[in-house]
Amino acid sequence: MRFRELRDIHYAMRICKLILISAFVLFVGSCASGPVVIAEDLTPAELVQRGQEASEKANYGQAIQYYQAILERFPDDSESVCTAEYEIAYIKYKQKKYEEAEAGFRALLARYDEPDAELLPPQFKILAEKVLSRMELD
Repeated sequence: MRFRELRDIHYAMRICKLILISAFVLFVGSCASGPVVIAEDLTPAELVQRGQEASEKANYGQAIQYYQAILERFPDDSESVCTAEYEIAYIKYKQKKYEEAEAGFRALLARYDEPDAELLPPQFKILAEKVLSRMELD
């Protein structure tokens, strides 16, 4: 081969290498679920929205961090707490971490046995019961 052909092949290989490295970095970055900086001024609704967006992108670690922020920052907001607990348990279910999911759903359902249960949003009880029954069938 001539020098020019070797140089062209070398150049093409370098470009391919750069493309592969770039694709890998983008892939790893999109799958990352490292710590998220969560602004202190976000409302429970904003935290739920961001958690759902992260979950839809399969960024489950980030989604859980948003839901955990609800539990830490708004422990007296029963609707938001139920939402967060349900979503965390459901993420565990999607990840096939069935023991953790079951524990989360059962803890959520225990809230509906407490004296103020009529104040809780009913949809999370229904959803948790449905997923648990599905898990029992599998």
